[in-house]
Amino acid sequence: MRLDPRSVPYRAGASTARLLWAVVVVALTSQLDERVGLTLAGGVVVLFAAAATYQLAYYRRFEYDLADDTFDIRSGVLSRRERDIPLRRIQNVDTSQNVVQQLLGITEVRLETAGGDETEAVLQYVSAAEATRLQDDISRLKRGDANGEREEGERGTHPERETVFAITPRELFLLGVVSLDLRLVPVFSVVAGVLVPSIAVSTTPFGPMGEMPMSSMVTSPLVAISLGTVALYALAAAASGVVTATNYYGFRLSRGPDELRYERGLFQRYTGTIPLAKVQSLTVDANALARLGGYASLTVRTAGYAPGDTEGAQSAVPFADRERVWALARSVEDLGEVSFERPPRRARTRYAARYLIGLALLTGAFYAVTRLDAVWGRWWLTAALVPFVPVAAHLKWRARGYALLDDHVVTRNGFFLRRTTVVPYHRVQTVSTVQTVFQRRRDLATLLVDAAGGSGADARAVDIDATVAEALRGTVEARLNRALAARREQRHRERTASLTDDP
Repeated sequence: MRLDPRSVPYRAGASTARLLWAVVVVALTSQLDERVGLTLAGGVVVLFAAAATYQLAYYRRFEYDLADDTFDIRSGVLSRRERDIPLRRIQNVDTSQNVVQQLLGITEVRLETAGGDETEAVLQYVSAAEATRLQDDISRLKRGDANGEREEGERGTHPERETVFAITPRELFLLGVVSLDLRLVPVFSVVAGVLVPSIAVSTTPFGPMGEMPMSSMVTSPLVAISLGTVALYALAAAASGVVTATNYYGFRLSRGPDELRYERGLFQRYTGTIPLAKVQSLTVDANALARLGGYASLTVRTAGYAPGDTEGAQSAVPFADRERVWALARSVEDLGEVSFERPPRRARTRYAARYLIGLALLTGAFYAVTRLDAVWGRWWLTAALVPFVPVAAHLKWRARGYALLDDHVVTRNGFFLRRTTVVPYHRVQTVSTVQTVFQRRRDLATLLVDAAGGSGADARAVDIDATVAEALRGTVEARLNRALAARREQRHRERTASLTDDP
C-alpha cells in the first residue's frame, strides 16, 4: 500500500513554508523593488519544485503492508529502510488532522508501542477512510481474529462498538470555564512586565486626565500585587478555557471488545485507541470549581508514548458528572466502593506550621518592598490571613487519603485540584516509602506506588503514620506478588485450553 497521492503537494507545501523565514529575512533586510521581488518569487517557485520532486520520490519509495502478525514498512529516498513491527507490540494507533488536512481529506497515522519514548512509526499521510481501516484491522488482528470480522472492517461498519460518552455543549462550556493552565501564568507575567510599563509611561502623563501627581500613581504593594496576580490568573483562565474547549470539541468515546476509542478537536482533530489490557492507572481529577458543580474528569494512562499527551496519559472523559466518571472508571477497572483513610491528625499541625512560615515570609517581603522609595502600603495587613491558616490546614488534611482494595491501591490528594489515582496491584512496578526532615519530626512518611511508563510515582499516600506506611508497603508488595501469580496461572490455563481446542 502507498500513501495518499494528496500527501505529495501537502508535504511539499509544508516543507516550503518552513523555509519561508529566509525569504522574509531577505525581504526585510533589502530594498524590496521589482527585481528583488521577482527574484524572491522565483526562489519560492524553485524551492517548491525541489520540495515537490523530493516528496514525489518519498511517496513512490514509501510502502506499507498490514500482515497477519506484523506491520511492514519500506521507506527511504537515498537509503532504504525496512521495518517489521510485531502487532502485539503496537499499543496505540492514533490519528490527527489539522484544518488544512481536514480540507484535503488526509490523515496522519501514528503507531505507538509499549515502553517507547517516541512514536514507533508515522504514516504521512493516508486518506481518512484508510486511517480508520488501519485502526480497525490492527485492533482485530491483535485480538487474533484474522478472518471473522474482516468483511465488516472492510465495509467500515463497527456493530460491536458502542458510544459510552459524548461531551455535550453544556459540558464543553463548563470545561472551558473551570480550566486553568498555570503554565500560562508566567507567559502572561513576562508579557505584562514588558507592556504595562510602556503603556503606563505613554498614556498616563498625556492621557485624558492630564498629568497626574506622582503620589496618585503609586499604590500599595499589597493592592498592586494582589490585583496583578488576579489579573494574570484571569487572563490565564480565559486563554486556557478557549484552548481546552477547542481541544475537546466534539469529544466522543466508544468501546470495542478490548479497547476504548476517542475522537476530539476542532482545529486539530485527533482519534486514538486506549487498549484496556494495557491500562496502568486511572486518574480522576476535579478542581474546586468542578467539585462545586459535581463534575470531574477521567484520564487513563497506558505504558508508552502518546502524541499530544504526556507519559501515555489519554483523556477518557474530559468533563462530566462525577457519577458518570466513576461509572466509566469502574467499567475499566473492577472497583468497588472506596472508603479513604485520612492521615493522622498531627499532619494538620504540620500544614498549619508550613502556612504560617509562608505567611511570615510574604509579610517580610511586603515589608521590604515598602522600605523602597516612592512605595508605601500597610504591609502588616497580611496578618489578616492568620485566622484562615487553621482552616486551610484542615481542608488540606481532609483532601488526603488512601485505600487498599482487594485488587487496587487508591490515593487522593489536593484541595484546589483533587486528584484520585487508581493503580491495579498487578501493574505496580515499585513501592517505597520516603521521609523528609520535617516528616521525621512528626513521625510521618509518604508511600509511593509506581506503575510502568510514568516519570514519577502514580499513587502517593502522603503524611501517613511512618509505622503504617511501612506496613502498607509490605501489604502492597504481597498483593503484587499474589496478583502476578494469579495472572500467570490464568495465562497458563488459557494456553492449555487453546492447545486442547486445536484439532
